[in-house]
Amino acid sequence: MKGELALVSYSSSDESEVDSSSQPPAKKRKLPALSATLSGPVHVDDPSLHQGRIRSTPHVDGQYATHIYASVPLERGSALFKLLRSIIASARTTVPALHDFWSSPKDLEPELHISLSRPIFLRSHQREDMKRAVRSIAAKSAPFTASFAQITQLVNDEGTRIFLALEIGAGHHELACLSNALTPALRAIHQQEYYTSPRFHASIGWSLLGGRTSASQADVDPPSHSPGSIPPDPRNSSVPANHPSITEFPPSLLPTLNQEYASRLTGSTVKSFDVAEICMKIGKDVSRWRLSGT
Repeated sequence: MKGELALVSYSSSDESEVDSSSQPPAKKRKLPALSATLSGPVHVDDPSLHQGRIRSTPHVDGQYATHIYASVPLERGSALFKLLRSIIASARTTVPALHDFWSSPKDLEPELHISLSRPIFLRSHQREDMKRAVRSIAAKSAPFTASFAQITQLVNDEGTRIFLALEIGAGHHELACLSNALTPALRAIHQQEYYTSPRFHASIGWSLLGGRTSASQADVDPPSHSPGSIPPDPRNSSVPANHPSITEFPPSLLPTLNQEYASRLTGSTVKSFDVAEICMKIGKDVSRWRLSGT
């Protein structure tokens, strides 16, 4: 018996591809935003809370701005403190925008800082190692006597602040030894050591600079926020418009101040002072070590 062969129709592969390609692509679902409890708040600097000062290096979580310095305590009733207040008052007659460093509550004793390092930046795991290095230097170094030589001006690395400062005379060699002793520890963590030909000093006043494009390396002030191994953020180079700034100190300021006060600064009124401890400020925390060597 003859039977009819049933023909089965199969769709071609070409037809299948056409059919599948005609289907709209599936939409990708967006991931939900990370909860604020996990990401934490975004850090935003507010210059109005810091007398117009702007951070030269962007804030990075887990990174701590650090400064190593010799401390000179100032008693509010001392001859030196009274002299410094007189110098600032005289300077403000021509530079009203000058700020001092001791406008703090009466129960806090002011102090002068003589920088031994540029401002550096430490990671969390580097803090204790640097503390041990500074502690070791203090244990091997003897206290010494220093004095001021003259009133001078210095500008920070970014050209955003100008400082009125007291330059060190006697004690320069001992301060250089302390600063040089820090070099191996700084290099070990890839941080910039202090200046090759440092001008050791204690800043007593500062003003914001506006309209400057660069700073002379000869007139650089270490206590300011030098970027260390991290480049400064160019977005932070401007001065807030609502805070007074100057382009420079008047040319007559330093000659006038030195003529009026230099003899008292270097003579019988102040004479000299003791340098007996090294300090390290990490963020807001300050550690102090007495110079106990012989």
